[in-house]
Amino acid sequence: MFDVGFGKLALIAIVALLVLGPERLPRVARTVGALIRKARNSWNNVRADIERELAVDEMKNSMRDTIHRADVGADMRNAADDMRAAVKPDSGSPPNDKSDSQPANGAN
Repeated sequence: MFDVGFGKLALIAIVALLVLGPERLPRVARTVGALIRKARNSWNNVRADIERELAVDEMKNSMRDTIHRADVGADMRNAADDMRAAVKPDSGSPPNDKSDSQPANGAN
């Protein structure tokens, strides 16, 4: 991100040593290290929260899709049952195919 190599770090350390002095430099380095650690931990927590929320959203979408597919399957089964019931003759009265083929006057 910042493209800081060993040479640049050495230059920063020398400038910090000259500006702060050898007495205050270790304390400042510890403070800066602690601040960087806190910032990194905060960033990792935020990233983990975002990833968790995305996983929850993905799970909700998956459940919605599964429920939708299950509803479609149930609708298709209901439609198939309705079609079978419409095609299947009633069990109480047998089909009367002869009445349509015989003349009305009873002569063959």
